[in-house]
Amino acid sequence: MSYDPKFGPNAQTPEQRAYVLRQLQSVNPNLKTKASAYAHELYARYIAGEVSWLRVRELLDLAAGRAPRAY
Repeated sequence: MSYDPKFGPNAQTPEQRAYVLRQLQSVNPNLKTKASAYAHELYARYIAGEVSWLRVRELLDLAAGRAPRAY
């Protein structure tokens, strides 16, 4: 496995990214309870390693008609 800096040191595998997502959802339950079908699709793409979490947030902001946040 090669290191991909867009995921950070603790989210290099799908299992690690799924854990990170669960942790994010435990801190902010709205990420789970108010998530649209599109959000769930992006979460799956994040876990699969197709997009970074930053990109997930950018795409969700755009879909909601908001300017992407500066993280």
